[in-house]
Amino acid sequence: MGNAYLILEDGTVFCGKSIGSQREVISEVVFNTSMTGYLEVLTDPSYAGQALVMTYPLIGNYGISIEDMESSRAWPDAFIVRELSRIPSNFRSEDTIQNFLQRYDIPGISGIDTRALTILLREKGTMNGLITTNEYSKAQIEDLLPKIRAYTTGKVVEKVTCAKKYEFTDSGDTVPQPSTVGVRNELSEVMQRELYSRHFRVALLDFGAKRNIARSLVRRGCRVTVYPAHTSAEEILNDRPDGIMLSNGPGDPKECTQIIEEVRKLYDSDVPIFAICLGHQLMALATGGDTYKMKYGHRGGNHPVKDLKTGRVYISSQNHGYVVDVEHIDPNLASPAFSNVNDGTNEGLVYLNKNIFTVQFHPEACPGPQDSGYLFDRFLMMMNSQSAS
Repeated sequence: MGNAYLILEDGTVFCGKSIGSQREVISEVVFNTSMTGYLEVLTDPSYAGQALVMTYPLIGNYGISIEDMESSRAWPDAFIVRELSRIPSNFRSEDTIQNFLQRYDIPGISGIDTRALTILLREKGTMNGLITTNEYSKAQIEDLLPKIRAYTTGKVVEKVTCAKKYEFTDSGDTVPQPSTVGVRNELSEVMQRELYSRHFRVALLDFGAKRNIARSLVRRGCRVTVYPAHTSAEEILNDRPDGIMLSNGPGDPKECTQIIEEVRKLYDSDVPIFAICLGHQLMALATGGDTYKMKYGHRGGNHPVKDLKTGRVYISSQNHGYVVDVEHIDPNLASPAFSNVNDGTNEGLVYLNKNIFTVQFHPEACPGPQDSGYLFDRFLMMMNSQSAS
């Protein structure tokens, strides 16, 4: 195990030990504050085009369990940790994280001061970095910096979306049952069972969807059809879904110009829509709103969000570097529904006179708390009311 280096665009160099692939890569360096769930994080397509720093100091201690993967492969450009556990201890473990990184050709670094790196990213904001096993001189590093600074993630939704339409039937290990967290004031157990028996047909647009979004719907009795990101609104509406789900995904939402046009057509339909993360941002852009890049984003499983209607606070899982600008939301079209308790940024919108609501956080969790899983029940209620009208 040789040395590996992280060279940031400001010239800062961190040295550690190489893990995973030996290839050299330039990427956007971001950090995640989750204490567990590293496999779900690694297989979240929203990390495509990014080098991921885990702030928790020990990673890999429970190994790899394939059924916990949130997609078919790992997506980050690189993986950076303080200490990598060499001997996992978990009866479900099927492999080590070292082998997992090598299998998916992901370079990594262990043994660097991730606390110092995270503080730097918080103070200066997200930066690009070069991950390499080559030891460059100071003069060579200076020559590399313009190339590092020029990196952009580009249109990564095309990279992570599915190739063709398919039916999703995997409900995971969880037995379908009424939700138990955060729903007592919204839906009775009898009503939940009634809704789950309706078998609503949901069209899920895959912008980089995590499996647990679809699983959360299947567990509630829904029949889920997954569509590639650039599917036309006409094709989706011709399939006559009871509801439409816009998924999470990577990159700058403003890069998705063609998708935004189709989302606008979906907005103009009367079909109920629930959108998460990137889908939330795309719906805002499709209706004349705006988004902007955050200084270092929200990535982790402990972000508090406040329901502006009830005042109740939920702990949420999040992964985003862009946010909807509430100053550019037309108050005649939508109103804020959730806000981030830490920094006040927008975490959700309810669209007026429409069966549409969107959230920036991840109610499906994985990894993270399931406090806001009741939002899937709210989506079922919208589909139920639409079908009854």
